[in-house]
Amino acid sequence: MLDAFSGKVVRKDLAFIVKSNLPVPTYVLEYLLGQYCATDNEDDIQAGLEKVKSIIQNNYVNRADAESVKGKIKQAGSFTVIDKINCLLNDKADQFEAYFANMALQRIPIGSDVVERNPKLLSGNGVWCIVKINYITGDDINMRWEISSLKPIQISNVDVRDYIEQRNKFSTEQWLDMLIHTVGLNPDRLNRREKFIVLARLLPHVENNFNFVELGPKGTGKSHVFEELSPYGVLVSGGDVTSARLFSKISGNKEIMGLVGYWDVVAWDEFEQQKGRSTDAVLIDTMQNYLANKAFNRGKATHEASASMAFVGNTKHTVPFMLKNSHLFESIPTSFIKGAFLDRIHLYNPGWEVKILKKDSFSKGYGLITDYIAAVLHELRSIDFAAKMNDYVQFSGTLSQRDIDGIRKTFSGFVKLLYPDGNFTDQEALEIIDFAAESRRRVKDQLYIVDETFKAEPAKFVYTINATGQKKQVATLECLENNIEEPDFGDEPDTQTVPDSQGTDLPDEQLPFDTSNGAPAHDAPRQKRQRIARLANKTVDLRLNQKGVSYGSLFGDYLRTATEIKVIDPFIRMNYQIENFVDFIQTCRQYCANTEGLKIHLSTNNDDDERIAEIIDTFNDLVDDLAALGIEFTYDFKADHDRSIELNNGWRIVLGRGLDIFEKYNLLSLAHSRQEDRRCKECSITFIESNQPS
Repeated sequence: MLDAFSGKVVRKDLAFIVKSNLPVPTYVLEYLLGQYCATDNEDDIQAGLEKVKSIIQNNYVNRADAESVKGKIKQAGSFTVIDKINCLLNDKADQFEAYFANMALQRIPIGSDVVERNPKLLSGNGVWCIVKINYITGDDINMRWEISSLKPIQISNVDVRDYIEQRNKFSTEQWLDMLIHTVGLNPDRLNRREKFIVLARLLPHVENNFNFVELGPKGTGKSHVFEELSPYGVLVSGGDVTSARLFSKISGNKEIMGLVGYWDVVAWDEFEQQKGRSTDAVLIDTMQNYLANKAFNRGKATHEASASMAFVGNTKHTVPFMLKNSHLFESIPTSFIKGAFLDRIHLYNPGWEVKILKKDSFSKGYGLITDYIAAVLHELRSIDFAAKMNDYVQFSGTLSQRDIDGIRKTFSGFVKLLYPDGNFTDQEALEIIDFAAESRRRVKDQLYIVDETFKAEPAKFVYTINATGQKKQVATLECLENNIEEPDFGDEPDTQTVPDSQGTDLPDEQLPFDTSNGAPAHDAPRQKRQRIARLANKTVDLRLNQKGVSYGSLFGDYLRTATEIKVIDPFIRMNYQIENFVDFIQTCRQYCANTEGLKIHLSTNNDDDERIAEIIDTFNDLVDDLAALGIEFTYDFKADHDRSIELNNGWRIVLGRGLDIFEKYNLLSLAHSRQEDRRCKECSITFIESNQPS
């Protein structure tokens, strides 16, 4: 990576070392670190750190030290500072004037040419800059302070073609991890789905007019990329936004553009209901028009802008509670909970799936300097990959145009993030399409609850794969794992996505009999008819991160009539894998109709000669434990690569990942004692009626 992006990478923990308690965005620090620490030589890194610390110590202006800095400037005649600068037009004096956030200097004249080169100075939110200030002495001086030079802390230009060419030096997994490091997180702490959720936060930065929502628990890093990543984005408090500040305000005869005219992304932080705060109705109406049409009307004119909107906030309840009692938008301000607004959201990111950030959640590896990646993402906004989605799938005609637009824009954004050269496989394209369609479906399913008029034309989230003709149903993960009945299922997919255990009634002749004469016990109290499973050949697809799954829900119905069970899994060797096998045995004890005389055989493998004796001892202990329960357990080490469960009732269960279907979990968590609380790995399990019962 250092070779591919020489001078554009930095070790991501260095910014935290330098930052301390300074309220400076990460991209400001990494701008400096990129100049002095873009190396893997430890001595050079330490020397660079000292240089950056010296610059921060001597040039960054802390508000508490503002007066001493002013004194230093007066004594030296000029001095260079790092501060956040905002500019306003003084139409009476016919000049632009600068305001320093930390130095508390106001109305300092600044050249029109400087403002023209850096229009974000007029956005009202300020820009971090390196500024050289002169102090003018003498009599009859109206303004003692003079701005000698000003340079915004951001890379002025990037070679996007070089960035795209360097992508070819990485595998998809390496590139994905590099991007996770770049946003400051440790990829080793995230599975692939969680990485997609984290990278989805970059979509508003790389896609024009992208409407993004993420709600979830506190401490999952929802607002981090909007606050720390990019000088092209601005994070504002959701409760402090006004129509004038966001879109435009009228000052005399002049109309001054608001935030959407200057920034690539306007992110609303703390976008949740707060007591005592109300939202301007004009703001909501203007917002709805902008989200739909990329334009807004203020004053006498119609203005167009390309700024994306991101709304991030905390949830008040758990996902199961919201699905059962309200909806997934329940925590946002009430005035925004209406169909006309929510239907314009392209993606609802499931922030609740990302683990709360802890010390080991943050990156200590190398990633791109945030200022560099921000500039690249800014340039990539002019590229559009949306049309390429049609090369891979066709969605049901029941989807609205806004459904399709949301999916296409998400697809385009992810392609720019992961495959900026446009080279990706069919499988990689379908992975993005699945995530994009699920993210839009999450919006649509909640719309049916918020506004029942949407039920009049329900959308069937089904697509056909062009290459195979296979139809696939898209469902949200939270609905699958909480067994929420969805508004519609569209066309029947070729494979199932959740375990399904349906039942049927036993016929009357199988009701209990009186053993004294063999006649039906019609005079006895009528017992409730037993429910038995309707077994069928099927494939169960487990989704990455899916909860609510156990060995019982998967295999239980097929185990009931089995008396001999053979598990073939070459990877029952590590402690957690043996624990999985013991859990499976417990499932057999729970579901098999008769465990007395039950035979269980394990065929596994072991390439670790150092642990073979330990594993044999463990299996022998298990032989003794089960013998006391009337269960005969045997084992061998003859398995190759195939993984399956073979039952003597005629069923064979093909295991894509063997019994290792669960993600890692904390041994002190609820997931340790209850499988339904564990997150699943992505895999398929096929149930085949292979032969007659033996």
